[in-house]
Amino acid sequence: MPAKSVQSLVDDVRLVSEANYALVEAVRRAVREQFPDVAEAVKYGGILFSVGVPFAGVFAYKAHVSVEFGRGADIVDPFGWLEGQGKGRRHITLTTLGDIACKQLAAYLPLARRAADAHSSVAMRMADTSKVL
Repeated sequence: MPAKSVQSLVDDVRLVSEANYALVEAVRRAVREQFPDVAEAVKYGGILFSVGVPFAGVFAYKAHVSVEFGRGADIVDPFGWLEGQGKGRRHITLTTLGDIACKQLAAYLPLARRAADAHSSVAMRMADTSKVL
């Protein structure tokens, strides 16, 4: 089965919920405003955003949209909106378009990218070290 395209996923979200479609599109715009060279890919049922390494994703659920940060646990949370207790991930739950501004999504995006970049750099250094040993 061929991989689902981003547009196909967005179209499916729209069929299920116009409100979630508007949220997903607003998140995509916010990401592109800060990272014009962002790559999008469908993975894990949502859209992953990458600039070199994956740093965030947007996922539509029945009653909300979640913006996930794979290395969110590494972010010092400046506004207190990050949710989750897992080892690495954190997320922000969005239920209205106003939540994007209210929950300071634009401020979290560069923090998420820096955390992902830092984790990637550490992993690469560890891999290089293991080759020497």
